[in-house]
Order: sequence, then structure tokens, then C-alpha cells
Amino acid sequence: MRNRPPTGRRRLALALSALLGGSALIALPTTAGAADGGVAVQYRTSASGATADQSEPWLKVRNTGSTSVQLSQVKIRYYFKADSASTSYRFACSWAVKGCANITGTFGTLANPTSTADRYLEIGFTSSAGTLASGADTGDMQLRFYQSNWQTLNQADDYSFSGAQTSYADWNKVTAQLAGATVWGTAPAGNDPTDPTDPTDPTDPPGGGQSLFDDFSYASYTDPAISAHGWNVRSNSGGPGVPGANWDPSKVTFPTVSGNKVMNLETSTVGTAESTKQTEVVSKSTKFKNGTYAARVKFADAPVSGPDGDHLVQTFFTINDLKAPMADDYAEYDFEYLPNGGWGETGNILYTTSWETYNPDPWQAVNQHTESRQSYAGWHDLVLTIDNSSIKYYIDGQLFGTHDAQYLPERPMSINFNQWLIDLAGQTSTTSRAYNEQVDYVLHVKDQVLSPAQVSAKVAAYRTAGTAFVDEVPAS
Repeated sequence: MRNRPPTGRRRLALALSALLGGSALIALPTTAGAADGGVAVQYRTSASGATADQSEPWLKVRNTGSTSVQLSQVKIRYYFKADSASTSYRFACSWAVKGCANITGTFGTLANPTSTADRYLEIGFTSSAGTLASGADTGDMQLRFYQSNWQTLNQADDYSFSGAQTSYADWNKVTAQLAGATVWGTAPAGNDPTDPTDPTDPTDPPGGGQSLFDDFSYASYTDPAISAHGWNVRSNSGGPGVPGANWDPSKVTFPTVSGNKVMNLETSTVGTAESTKQTEVVSKSTKFKNGTYAARVKFADAPVSGPDGDHLVQTFFTINDLKAPMADDYAEYDFEYLPNGGWGETGNILYTTSWETYNPDPWQAVNQHTESRQSYAGWHDLVLTIDNSSIKYYIDGQLFGTHDAQYLPERPMSINFNQWLIDLAGQTSTTSRAYNEQVDYVLHVKDQVLSPAQVSAKVAAYRTAGTAFVDEVPAS
């Protein structure tokens, strides 16, 4: 989140990849190879010990049907027993004939745990993986997963593991689905992946992802619970915004709107840098990376008082620090609404932007963005998802933009809301004016991609339970 020059944004392409977590799941009939459409899965391990630094299930998918298979419709599940209930895992692809960038890996929790399985790793494919002809296979997929803290893991009690399987062979202790139907393998008892009660259903948020949820039910910016809950109400100087402007914590308030507490960010000015008061609330911890980010935000086209026209920016975003100009481990993902234009725009515009890096002087930007030139005044549900293949932005349940894998984050980030002025050129009056941005809630679910419907269900569940705040996300 920074000032950008009026010449606009330049887009460049770099390459990288990342990992993620997923949703919960379950079982199926035995092996299958349908005549008209089916797949078989072969397995071997390159880490055959009962314990290992990481589990290495190498897989191949073979088309056993008579017609081509779209790989994006194939899901494979490898079942295992977590080393403890609190253990989190990370997925990686070492090498694959189809390209690691075209392979996804997410983790889920079984609805009916057994003595050899309470979690699973689900492997999927992006649309770029293409098709698999009848009789063809994917070739090697050299996959691995490990505990987030890199502690030694126990494989001996994992349902899908076999230390003796050091050469590829059909393996029915992994399951495969094709277009939602199970066509291969046997899941742990009571865990059919096609069970309609499975937590991956769109209205049922999946289990297994640690969450941050805040309803912003605070008394004032001095409420000690704000800091205790991991937030900092900014008061220090610096960008972005008008040089010399102030970041005023007293302008962050928590009014009741329609019976519900919200966070209100007010930005005001009388047309000088010294009189300009901007607002920002930022998480103190940079521990957020892959998964789902969501907030309900009220944008405003007009000031609550005084003349309109300032080049205002209203935001919800994630970010980490730029360690050096053009550093390749920088990351930032923005929703930015400009009700009066700016950066060369003359009217309403909403940007979603995924940043790889930038150079502040001379300005050089490496990002990808999506934009819409229309009014977004009013309340909007904003959802950002980051997995190991893409970044997706949703507004009010509709996909707004999909950004490429080369912009995925390498390091964790903070969560932020701010409202600021690009410059004082949009409105030159010396009459006092003030603008409000409001936030109803914020949600992050670590390592799981939730649909907008799942986000709504999860928020509703917190509110039904009377939960105003929870933070289960471990420090990075």
C-alpha cells in the first residue's frame, strides 16, 4: 500500500510457486476403471522409513477410460494420521512431468477419524495441466509434505503409506475422483469423498484451518482489548498519502450501526498537509500467508461533511515489508477504492492488485491488477484467496479477478485497513471535510480456500455463537 505515480501501473511477469491447505473430506467404493471415463493411481515412496523429515508420496494418474480426461476434474487423496491434533502441515512439489505450477496440494480433516487416518492431502490440477489421453498417464509427480515446524513425522501409522512400495504400482489406498465421482481406491472406513454431508459442501465451511475472526466490538481506540487482540491503531508518521500528513488514532472509532458494532476510519483535511488526518489499523503480527481473507467493508463516494472531490483511497489489504528495492520476497494484495479518482483516473475506480515487488525511486512496479470503473459506495463483502496456484478476488460473491502464480507470497504478511489521501489536488478548498470507511468484520482462515458462501456461513456461525473475537492462527 503506497503512493503510485499518475502515469498508472506497469505489469511485468516473474515466476515462482507456493503451497496451501484445504478443506475436509471422506471415502468410497473400491478400485475402478470405468470404460467411458476413469482413472487409476499409481504410488511409490522415496522416503520409506517409519519416521522421516517429510513424507514423499510420488504419484502417477493413468486414464483407464476410452475418452480424454480433463486433469482439472481429477482429485487424488492421500490419507494419513496427524502426529498430534494441533500439528499443521505444508505441501510441496519437488518435480513433475506436468509441471509443479500445475499441481495443487491442500490438507483436510476426516469427518470420521480412524486409527490410521484423521487427515488427508488432496492433490488437484490447474486448467493449465491440460488433458490426459486414453491410456496415457501424467508421469512422475514427486510430491512431499512435512510438519510446519519441521519436526520428524511418523509414517508407520499412515493409511496410505507403504515403506515397501518403492516402485510405481497401482495403489488403492489413495482415492481419485473424476468430475466429483469417486472412480478409484478405498478411503478409510466411513469417509466416502462423495458423501453429501462432507464438510466441503459450499455452505459448510471445511474444518482444519486455524482462523482469525474479529467483529470489532471495541469501546474506543484506547480500549486495551484492541492491542490484546493483536491490532495496532497507527499514530506514527510516514507514507502512504500526503507528505507531512498525520495518522490520527483518535479518528478510529467503533460506533453502533443498525444494532451492530463497526470500526469507522475517518480521514479529514482542510486542504493542507498539516491539517490532513489519515487512519490505519494494522495487525501487529505478520503471520498470515495462504488461505482466505475476508472483510465486510463500507466504501463511500461522498464526504460525511464538507466539499467532495479529494483523491481518497479506501482499503483492505495484506502486506509485508520491502527489504530492498525490487526484493523478490515482497508481497502485497490490495482492495483499493478511489471514489474520486487519482493516479491519473478521473472518476470512481476499484483496483485489486497483487504485488511481486517494486522500486520506490525511480518508480518501477511488478504487479498484476484488475479494475472496475463504477461506484462501489455502500457495504461490500470482500474475499481474497491465496493457494499454491493463483490469487482470487471476490466482491459480493462474484469473482472479480484472478491473478497468476508468479505473484504468490514467499513470506507471511500483516492484515490492514486504511484510508488516506493520494494528494491535495482533487479538491483545493480550505473548507473542512471528512470521509468515512467502515468495517463490519475481518476473517482469515489459514491454508484453506473458502468460497464466498463458506465465508458467510463461517461468520454467521461465529455470530450465532456470540463469538466476537478468536485468533487461532499460530505465529509464523
